[in-house]
Amino acid sequence: MITVCIATYNGEKYIGEQLASILSQLSSDDEVVVSDDGSTDNTLGVVRGFADNRIRIVDGPHRNSPTLNFENALRHAKGDFIFLADQDDVWVRDKVKVCMNALKKSDCVVSDAVVTDEKLNVINTSMYNMLNVRQGRLYNLICHNGYSGCCMAFKRKVLEKAIPFPKNAPMHDIWIGNVAAFCFSVGFISDKLIFFRRHKHTISCNGSKSKYSVVQKMLFRWNTLKYILRIKLK
Repeated sequence: MITVCIATYNGEKYIGEQLASILSQLSSDDEVVVSDDGSTDNTLGVVRGFADNRIRIVDGPHRNSPTLNFENALRHAKGDFIFLADQDDVWVRDKVKVCMNALKKSDCVVSDAVVTDEKLNVINTSMYNMLNVRQGRLYNLICHNGYSGCCMAFKRKVLEKAIPFPKNAPMHDIWIGNVAAFCFSVGFISDKLIFFRRHKHTISCNGSKSKYSVVQKMLFRWNTLKYILRIKLK
């Protein structure tokens, strides 16, 4: 069983296109968990409009935190394999098939993506190239994070090790990626499996300047390593 976890907040403009691209790739036994953090627009109306019993809507934490909202979605996941999805991207056909095949060799996989503007016009043909993504757990922890949640899929054992999130986790994907890398295995695959949409309301900072200072980034890295060591020593 596959669970796709989506954290939503005021995403009515794009959530319908994203859900359509996801549901077309899932079987009748799979599920999509939508954790909504108190949307004031028609996000939930669009989601309910699919009238698809594979979709489960859960109430988010209402803490104005995408990280906590994703954690809430993940806590409700029932699947053996977990996919993360942003509310405003579009999945490429066969994303699920390609990732499931890659998960035969790795416990967590990260794919490349095509970067687009809000109308899906291509900005960059490779997120990997744009963000200088490389494989290697020390590189991704210390130098530059390459674990983009919207491009990640992982086995349930990774989820069980990553939950609960540390209180000061910088982002859900950074935490999950590092847990997978240090406790299990991560594979970076070259397939471009989503259209990674950038627009003025984009929440993540991928593709733009980080809002965090150098000191904050160093603290994030130290805290991530500290909590992972605690997990490994249990």
